[in-house]
Amino acid sequence: MISPAFYRLTPLALVFALSGCAIGPDYLRPSALLPSLFGEAKPAESVAIAPNPAIDPRWWTLFNDATLNDLVDQALNNNASLRQAIARVEQAEAVAREAGASFFPQIDGSAGISNTKASTKTATYVASQPAIRHARSAGLSTSFELDVWGRIRRANESARATLLASQYSRDSIRITVAGLVASNYLALRAYDAQLALTSETLKSREDSLKLVKTRVDAGLVSPLDGYQAEGALAAAQVQIAEQRRQRALAEHHLALLTGNPELKLAAGDLRQLPMPPLPPAGLPSDLIEGRPDVRQAEAELIATNAGIGIAKAGYFPKFTLTGSVGSESKVLSDLFSAGSGTWSLGLSALMPILDFGRTSARVDQAKALNQQSLIAWQNSLQTAYKEVRDALVSLREDGEAETAQNIRVDSARKALDVSRLRYEAGHAGYLEVLDAQRTHNDAVTTMITMRQARLGASIDLFKALGGGWKSDGQS
Repeated sequence: MISPAFYRLTPLALVFALSGCAIGPDYLRPSALLPSLFGEAKPAESVAIAPNPAIDPRWWTLFNDATLNDLVDQALNNNASLRQAIARVEQAEAVAREAGASFFPQIDGSAGISNTKASTKTATYVASQPAIRHARSAGLSTSFELDVWGRIRRANESARATLLASQYSRDSIRITVAGLVASNYLALRAYDAQLALTSETLKSREDSLKLVKTRVDAGLVSPLDGYQAEGALAAAQVQIAEQRRQRALAEHHLALLTGNPELKLAAGDLRQLPMPPLPPAGLPSDLIEGRPDVRQAEAELIATNAGIGIAKAGYFPKFTLTGSVGSESKVLSDLFSAGSGTWSLGLSALMPILDFGRTSARVDQAKALNQQSLIAWQNSLQTAYKEVRDALVSLREDGEAETAQNIRVDSARKALDVSRLRYEAGHAGYLEVLDAQRTHNDAVTTMITMRQARLGASIDLFKALGGGWKSDGQS
């Protein structure tokens, strides 16, 4: 004969047996559908890439500039956008802890004292009952949802993925902030180089003006040469004032990025910065999968995938286990005496019968949101792939252009020397000297700009790769 206790325990056993399944699709990573290699990488000799190249988180140190390293460190500690991202990570961590706590029952304590006077005019009043009734109680109670269909597990999965997404968002902002600091630092050093060039030009034109005045006073040349020399000197003064203004603005921007309003930087020269190492040939495209923004997009895809299971759990009954234990008495002294104990244990089920499509609508919403996340992840991969290719092309072409520009600078300097000798010998007018000065100044200015562009392309490549790369054998 089957014991009555068997029938009482069978529903609970069935519930716990079913709790091993989880409604909704398990996450399967989609295919990236990208070429295996970046074809634009310039060949480099004797460099082998590790099968899974690591990302260098401090890529800016490859410029070997102590000031730049210090500025980036300040920004990573003080930048407002980054501090906000860190606070969002802390919020997501708390949300994930809250979701994890749903696996365990919440136990509440209660205590109460009540005094009740019954009405003598009601039909239910019994004369033998006291006019005032006293009750004292204390107990513990719990209400615990049994995760039969995996709704809580899917919610916890979604919360953990959201936490990862916030962490990757923080890491992405770190790279962005470091890139902004490095780019603005290059701009400031470019202005320093231009200021050094313009200062040399200014000194040269002051000397030229003195020479021209001497020749004008001696009647050897027309006063027109003097006016032209004065105009050229004034143009150099205008140029140097504008460059000082631009440098100050770049310094102010660095002060904002680093969270240091009183930031002051001594003069330097862009041309003194070394070029970071070039990427080797055969750079694997899976490097971009380590980019924080790509990982963030995938974490959000995981979260929305779990959201489908949360929505589908609405089709099935929700089982809730309730229980309480405590004691009751009329007077406080008898509250914990023998016979005052109470307890209860119950299992309830709640299942939608007719919701007019609400649950189906929620499932469709979750699927549509998951599809949006999938498209966003695929787009982040394709965007990252494009940015790496763009940076590789810029590195290659800017390098070749800078080589040709150096030849132009050398030729312009030689032409300027010849024009000065011709003017001093009386074989040419001062207009020829001015033209040679402008040509040389433009050539050097363009060379500085191209050097900045080439260094900037290195920064773009580091950012596009999520930090950089390490060759096989590097620690």
